[in-house]
Amino acid sequence: MMKKKPVAVVAGVGPGNGAALARRFADGGYAVALLARDIAKITDLASQIEGAVAYACDVSDASSVTAAFDSIAQELGAVDVLLFNAGSGVFKSVEEISPGDFEAAWRVNAYGSLLCSQAVIPAMKEQRSGVILFTGATASLRGGKTTAAFAPAKAAQHSLAESMARSLWPAGIHVGLIIVDGIVDLPSTRKAMPDKADDFFVDPAAFAETAWFFAHQDRRAWSFELEARPFGESW
Repeated sequence: MMKKKPVAVVAGVGPGNGAALARRFADGGYAVALLARDIAKITDLASQIEGAVAYACDVSDASSVTAAFDSIAQELGAVDVLLFNAGSGVFKSVEEISPGDFEAAWRVNAYGSLLCSQAVIPAMKEQRSGVILFTGATASLRGGKTTAAFAPAKAAQHSLAESMARSLWPAGIHVGLIIVDGIVDLPSTRKAMPDKADDFFVDPAAFAETAWFFAHQDRRAWSFELEARPFGESW
């Protein structure tokens, strides 16, 4: 099969950062695979983006990941860029979460990161190039009162990414993470915070532009970790 376009996978596509990543990489000339547990939620988006294809994939399930990435390889070609944007977690204290809440957050954020990365690494190593970029969060770096399930999962993802970077950079695979420190601009967050100005929110299109920059850095000046926050965010 002759590969016509480089291939980017967006794992975890919703109406915010995931959709923006898909649009930015499609605009940049990539064939884009959109992954979500419920394919019905992304078919409309795929139809709006030239070169985009929707796939059902539960990143916390090994067989689902294998099936999705096998289909992508057959239909689009080897993956050049993996944008792992899936994120899940309840926001409760340690006394409020259940063991199931804790495990579910870990399975999506950490285990899912591993499964999707292992699906693309062999082909990237063969071609000695590729990008694996994780969407992190403030919780990747510290635990808050209500992130007793989410923060350990994001911290595990952060450590996994760092371990991967140290082993895969010499093979030509750029691994890294973008810390999203702020509230993403979504219809739901606008509804919950109607008094907030535009500048209060993380703009998904601007975040996607940061991810595009990361994925196309000169290999002589790679970054591992970048931060994306509104200019007025307190940090």
